[in-house]
Formats: sequence, C-alpha cells, structure tokens
Amino acid sequence: MSEAQWEFLCDGCALCCLQKLEDEDTGEVHYTHLVCRYLDAETCRCGEYQNRSKLVPNCVWLTRQNIDEFQWLPSTCAYRLIAEGKDLPDCHPLISGSADSVHQAGVSVKNKTISEEYVHPDEWECHLIDWVKVD
Repeated sequence: MSEAQWEFLCDGCALCCLQKLEDEDTGEVHYTHLVCRYLDAETCRCGEYQNRSKLVPNCVWLTRQNIDEFQWLPSTCAYRLIAEGKDLPDCHPLISGSADSVHQAGVSVKNKTISEEYVHPDEWECHLIDWVKVD
C-alpha cells in the first residue's frame, strides 16, 4: 500500500482529533468532546493538516509502522480495522462512495464537539464522553 493509499483510508470521522485524557494509574484513555483548535467542525478535516506536527507537537501521525501503538483508536477507525485484518464498515467512504456517509451514520464528531480553545485544560475532565467505542 502506498503512502497516498494509506492516507486515503481516513474516513473523515475526526475521532482521533478529540482531546483525550490518560489515567496515570491504569493507562486507560478517556475521550472528551473537545477537539483540536485546527479541526474544521463542519468538514471534520484538519485546517492545518500539512503543518499540524509543527503547530501541535503531540498530534498523532498514524503510519503503517506505528499503528499498533494506538490501542486507544476507536473500533470504527479504518486504520485500526485494517491493522486488525477486519473489513471496513459500510459507512466508510471507500465502501459507500460518499464522503458524507460517515457523518450520516453518526460515527463522526460532526455537531458533537467544542473547540479546545474555549476550555481551560484544568476543566477537560468535565467534558468526558462515552460515545466513542474503543473495545
């Protein structure tokens, strides 16, 4: 699979752009409904994709080589599914033929988030969610 094909696996759900908190004792990752300030809430795409590593040093860069490091990825994530040898869901744009299908299926962050820039990091715990399935 080429680098371009790998990038094309992204379904545009933007679940990976949700801010997460890790329990220091258990290592468990908890999602918030807060998103990176560079996420376009309407399209669920990064507005600074090419510069994201410079602007957000801890931004995740998923590659074929490091995909196993990200057990916190949602169970619907195409990268995770491919790494686990599973099929893509029917709502994935490569299956449905529509970039909007992931939003229509309700498995994206569209209309469910607040930008991190409006919430102090000390208050992130107040914004935990349970609608991201990691299984």
